[in-house]
Amino acid sequence: MALPSIFDPSTTENHLNRLDKLTNDTIPQWGKMNAAQMLAHLNVAYDMNNGKIPVKYNFIMKFILKKFVKPSVAGEKSYPRNSKTAPVFIIGDERDFEAEKAKLIANIKTTQELGASHFEGKESVSFGPMKAMEWSNQFYKHIEHHFEQFGI
Repeated sequence: MALPSIFDPSTTENHLNRLDKLTNDTIPQWGKMNAAQMLAHLNVAYDMNNGKIPVKYNFIMKFILKKFVKPSVAGEKSYPRNSKTAPVFIIGDERDFEAEKAKLIANIKTTQELGASHFEGKESVSFGPMKAMEWSNQFYKHIEHHFEQFGI
């Protein structure tokens, strides 16, 4: 079964409505991050792929990521609880909840507005060129995983 598309305005509306229920005091059902750190963590995926967080992998790491990690990240199967997190996604410091929330809202809206055509064949810093559906799956699953973590 195909996942909902992040390029569909109804998916964006659903995510924003659920995000509106999150507060700085929302307690996670698992994991170590607080709500502000989780929002910052979600923003890393957007920042990596729009060049705001420069990431370079050597040939061997790119091969490993593309061959072994990409299928689970860009496929349709949900992420398991407490799964491994790449170091660039670990948020260890305190973050401003409202600033991270506003940034995530902007990232979600911008991605939807850019649309599938913008992402079709777009190069991922981790996985190389990806189809729009793979970009959508990657962002959608990541948001869903952490919204479930925080019960929203």
